[in-house]
Amino acid sequence: MRPRLTRRLAGFGTTVFTEITRLANEAGAVNLGQGFPDFDGPEFVKEAAIAAIAAGHGQYARMAGVPALTAAISAKVARDGGLAYDAETEITVTSGATEAIWATLGALCDVGDEVVIFEPFYDSYRAAICAAGAVPRAVTLRWPGELGPAGSGWRFDADQLRAAVTDRTRVILLNTPNNPTGKVYTREELTQIAELAVKYDLIVVSDEVYEHLVFAGEHVSIATLPGMRERTVVISSLGKTFSLTGWKIGWTCAPPELSAAVRTAHQFITFATATPLQWGAVAALGAPRAYYDTFLDEYTARRARLGAGLEAAGFDVAYPDGTYFIAARFDAHARGEDDVAFARRLIQEAGVAVIPPSVFYLHPEHGRRWVRAAFCKRDTTLDAAIARLGAWAAAG
Repeated sequence: MRPRLTRRLAGFGTTVFTEITRLANEAGAVNLGQGFPDFDGPEFVKEAAIAAIAAGHGQYARMAGVPALTAAISAKVARDGGLAYDAETEITVTSGATEAIWATLGALCDVGDEVVIFEPFYDSYRAAICAAGAVPRAVTLRWPGELGPAGSGWRFDADQLRAAVTDRTRVILLNTPNNPTGKVYTREELTQIAELAVKYDLIVVSDEVYEHLVFAGEHVSIATLPGMRERTVVISSLGKTFSLTGWKIGWTCAPPELSAAVRTAHQFITFATATPLQWGAVAALGAPRAYYDTFLDEYTARRARLGAGLEAAGFDVAYPDGTYFIAARFDAHARGEDDVAFARRLIQEAGVAVIPPSVFYLHPEHGRRWVRAAFCKRDTTLDAAIARLGAWAAAG
């Protein structure tokens, strides 16, 4: 019998998130693995979606998005990043940022094209690249400096980046702030990437879903740099900023030619995103500045809370400059095992679930000494995890 799964997706089994969550549920562990909040989003956003349902907005939305939402995204991007995108021709609403990534890569990559990605990377990137028939080429983010709260030291080697670009390169896929490291790319680093993109006529796909979770440095969209707006697809979403990850509202901002390509794929993947939730997103993007300030303050406190707890339990913590994830080395607790085995043992012995990040690498050996913990949780959840880790560490 012929294999049921195509060669392009061979090796992509159940995601690590599903596996860790299953183990956590079986063991009754505190789950700091999968990156979604254990609290709900703002009432005013939910009320807007409920009102849309009551008003009869239950049919297909326009393929590119409800006009009020594409207009709200256009206004938001102009306000926050100083970029002007036409709401009709340059903005496309998708079913989450993950769909945006699949639609974008599926539309822009031919079989045999190469996509440069920075490892560690969000796990759907490699699957989306391979599903498009393209080939990923990795540039490794490394931690060269001292561990501590002064800001992350994750850096890439500029020579490795230049060497990754070949005559088959079509796209550079960027994620800033980066999941899972929490790296926020500097303007200097983005300029290095932009210069290569311009020199070799490459497209940059920039995943910026954590744009409002920056603790150190500043979020800069590569599309703002010289020569980049016309060759960049910027991706963002509602879920991370408004704690509504299950709504799956994402979007792309790109020049008309690139937007037309994204829409060609998008219309055959989901066609349109849930109409009432798009109306909720309109309300969300109209939130006052105070909402974003409070949002960042609350996450800054969670970052400090979990980071201190991990340090007290003997982990070496790489405090993130952005996102709601902490990367930590577990050398003090290792028994000659890799990150996958350690994460499984931590669930059983400590009752705390984290993610083994080697699955986010093309070269897994670079991630074998780290784990990733999410702090998008209530204080009571974080405190329960910290208490369990402390007791486990004390027990030896």
